[in-house]
Amino acid sequence: SSAETQFITNKMCPYAQKAWIALESSGIPFDIREVSLYGPGGKPDWFWKLNPRGTVPIVTMNGENNVYADSELILDAVGDISEGILTRTADLSDEEQTQVSRWREVISKQLAPVGKSAVLGGSMPKLRSLLKEMNDVVVGPYLCGERMTLADCAAFPFLWRIDQDYGIEGDGEEKLRDWLKVCLETDAIKRTVVRSWWWWW
Repeated sequence: SSAETQFITNKMCPYAQKAWIALESSGIPFDIREVSLYGPGGKPDWFWKLNPRGTVPIVTMNGENNVYADSELILDAVGDISEGILTRTADLSDEEQTQVSRWREVISKQLAPVGKSAVLGGSMPKLRSLLKEMNDVVVGPYLCGERMTLADCAAFPFLWRIDQDYGIEGDGEEKLRDWLKVCLETDAIKRTVVRSWWWWW
């Protein structure tokens, strides 16, 4: 294959989508290789060798010298070398880096479990409350300000899914709503939106 960077994915997975957004917005040439996670035949042997856990996404760089088999590790790796609309981590101020880290933590430690409980168990008030808390710290137009960061990559797949089924448009959710609109007008993010998608479990 021509590109040094390979992205092994299933396009319906939100964890894979956040890595996909980072790659699309990095300006780094990459090839996509899709795998079916379910169904007859199972996952191919080459896939298991790259990630014995059997999960997507996986990114390989420099041939297979560098293998990243976790979406957060992929964000870190891409953030270090981005040449595109995604702001390189080293080009962020200390304050911006702290903001990005907080957003990534809120998505993985709070939104993912609270969102899952809301969708499976119908406990929407807790999710709405969390969305309002998140709304209050949106700087705009992107989550951390004028520039797109890894925070946007991490947040979009999860907040977009919630918006698709439940709407992010209530009182106290306006800044998140505006942010989603900005994301959907950002070509690198728009390219990762698919018609068929999964939740995150």
